[in-house]
Amino acid sequence: MDDGVELLWRDRDDESAPRAGLSLDRIVRAGIELADAEGLDGLSMRKVADRLGFTTMSLYRHVPGRDQLVALMRDAAIGEHLNEEPAEEPAEEPSGAGWRPRLEAMIRQGWRCRRRHPWLAEVRGTRNVPGPNAVALFDRMLSTLTGTPLHPREVIAAVNLVGRFMDAEALTLVETLREERSSGVSEEEWWGARDSLYERLPAYPTITRLWETGGWDAPEDSFEFGLRRILDGIEALIHKRDEKRDETCAECGNKLDPAPSGRPRVYCSRACQQRAYRRRRTP
Repeated sequence: MDDGVELLWRDRDDESAPRAGLSLDRIVRAGIELADAEGLDGLSMRKVADRLGFTTMSLYRHVPGRDQLVALMRDAAIGEHLNEEPAEEPAEEPSGAGWRPRLEAMIRQGWRCRRRHPWLAEVRGTRNVPGPNAVALFDRMLSTLTGTPLHPREVIAAVNLVGRFMDAEALTLVETLREERSSGVSEEEWWGARDSLYERLPAYPTITRLWETGGWDAPEDSFEFGLRRILDGIEALIHKRDEKRDETCAECGNKLDPAPSGRPRVYCSRACQQRAYRRRRTP
């Protein structure tokens, strides 16, 4: 039995009564509060136990170890994103397609969640088993693009790209907080004291020209800039697929002859249509 999977996907209605006031939910919440304050580096079973006023061994009756606790914390934090109402209704797209405001609203929800819990981006690796909240969120994000002309594999790739972008931006927050905690000096103060570095920069013409023309006066917000560029890229791909949708066979990619009338053609032949049907029907 995989304890991580069983804990993540446990039936909460069947949970036994907490032992002497200690419950799995309380342990997870304490872990989240500790990670919010100190990052994942500061998370340990002993610290969580101390925070709750119990012995470390008491925690092990509910959760096997730190790795399983982090998995539970991650899914609980993602649940906040999943259940959050949008800050504002997405603006209507001129095209009326609707996918972009829906996806953007979900990305912004995810970013707010990562700003509350920057340590989410520290849960690294390719073998983190998702919990029910993570799967539900992934399903909801995929749904924003499934009505577009994108191929199913492109829908999945686009949503995965968005997730990696948010984690990359959140890692910058994590690193900044870690440096500030360890040094006691803010990011602005630290960089403001690097006079000996700035004295050397005039030797570099491109940096100097950008500096003199105001390139660093009001820097772009990296999250906002990246978000716009990613959505622009997805939109460009959707337009490309939309233009080609009626030109090539959806099964083999060969050029389609124009339809004499009625609905545009999707397949170049009856054989391609049947192959596509069989492929969709095959488990």
